[in-house]
Amino acid sequence: MGQKVLFTASTYSHILHFHRPYLRRFREEGWVVHVACGGAPASIPEADEVIHLPLEKKMTAPANWAAARMLRRKIRAERYALIATHTSLAAFFTRMAVKGMRERPKVINMVHGYLFDDDMAPVKRTILRTAEQLTAGETDLLLTMNRADLNLAHRYHLGKEIGSVPGVGVDFSRLDGTSREQGLALRVQYGLKEEDFVLVYAAEFSQRKSQAVLIRAMAELPERVHLILPGEGALLEECRMLAAELGVEERVLFPGYCTHMAPWYAAADAAAAASRIEGLPFHVMEAMYLGLPVIASAVKGHVDLIEEGQNGLLYPYGDSEAFARQVRRLLEEPGLRDGMAARTRASVLQYGLEQVLPQVWDCYTALFQESREKSLVR
Repeated sequence: MGQKVLFTASTYSHILHFHRPYLRRFREEGWVVHVACGGAPASIPEADEVIHLPLEKKMTAPANWAAARMLRRKIRAERYALIATHTSLAAFFTRMAVKGMRERPKVINMVHGYLFDDDMAPVKRTILRTAEQLTAGETDLLLTMNRADLNLAHRYHLGKEIGSVPGVGVDFSRLDGTSREQGLALRVQYGLKEEDFVLVYAAEFSQRKSQAVLIRAMAELPERVHLILPGEGALLEECRMLAAELGVEERVLFPGYCTHMAPWYAAADAAAAASRIEGLPFHVMEAMYLGLPVIASAVKGHVDLIEEGQNGLLYPYGDSEAFARQVRRLLEEPGLRDGMAARTRASVLQYGLEQVLPQVWDCYTALFQESREKSLVR
């Protein structure tokens, strides 16, 4: 039997959306692959075993400490060679699970976007940062994916070794073959006219994703501007109510969760993004790959992908009026829009899965190899 690796995350959906190619690669290389995660259970075909964790979003929930105890017992029993942990909640409790072990696996924490930064309320920022500092000693390798998080990791010494990778890699091949005709058919289906200007923003409806910012902006924009908001989440109904309250419900579409976003990108004239904080967002890179300029909040993750006026436009987070002004720029300057559209695809090719997977794989295996060599010396 080969070496064992454990992937942990707060939700099954995170593993399914971002890490299946890596699970597959480990198995191809002869590893035994285990996955531990919380949330709604789902099948993970690439895993030899899936461990369900009773994780809850509230950090202090007793269930999270129960999950840490489960993990500690499992780690001791399975003697994993490597743990790759993802998402803030799971990363914290995974590292707490190995804390104090005399012999433990090497631990890699991949940061998909720290939830603290200098713009956060001081108390919450301190709590979240302290959690990362408390587990820094159990973080053999910390991998970040944007400049701001890399700076935070170095500033607060959040890992024994700190590195950076260009995300986890987007499988752009899933978008190949998408045609404008598919998008036009979708526009007809939803009653959108040829002269309408369509924006799309695919994200979970949550406070962090901030769809309300864009909905408020719609009240200031011409009637021909429409906003498509695919997705589900806790704030979906609140956003529907806001659109109705502002009288823009006819111009804001809520198609629900979409498993295949390519036709929606083909139906749009530009993509939007309103997040408070990001790692390196897939939905932005996918839109750019299909030639859409992006109007995004000027936050980490977005500013790593978008160069103002070159492949997209930026606006201050939470500023509906500023977002509306940027939309008007695209409406009034078709040359600007066309120029950005011509550059977007080339600017995100470096984030494709075929380029990124070998880089991340090298990080995983180099850490394991280093650990193996040290054990042989002893």
